[in-house]
Amino acid sequence: QVQLVESGGGLVQAGGSLRLSCAASGRTFSSFAMGWFRQAPGNEREFVAAITKSGANTYYADSVKGRFTISRDNAKSTVYLQMNNLKREDTAVYYCAADGRLSAVSSSTRAPDYWGQGTQVTVSS
Repeated sequence: QVQLVESGGGLVQAGGSLRLSCAASGRTFSSFAMGWFRQAPGNEREFVAAITKSGANTYYADSVKGRFTISRDNAKSTVYLQMNNLKREDTAVYYCAADGRLSAVSSSTRAPDYWGQGTQVTVSS
C-alpha cells in the first residue's frame, strides 16, 4: 500500500503561479511512474502531467504544455507540479497518482493503482 499526500493548493489570481507537492510513503518511490490529474465540478477527471520513474521524461496535456512543469525528487519521495500563468480554466481539484506502469499515469484511459486525496486549486480574475 502506498499513500500519497498532496499540498500547496489554494487561491491564486489569473496569471499567477502555484506549486503543488505530493509526498509518498514507503521506500520504493523510484519504482513508480507519477502523474497529476485534475477534476473540475461536473467534469471528468483529466490527465495533466506525468513523469517516468527516473524523471528522465515528462508528458503533458496540451492544455497545460508550456505553463506547467512536473518534477520529482526520489530522495525525498516527492513529486511536484509547478503551475505558471494560471488561467480560470485551471480551477479544479488536483490529484497525484502512482503506478508501476507509465501508461496508467500518462493518460485517462486506465486507472492508476494509487491516488492522493486531492487538493483544491482555485484561479480567480
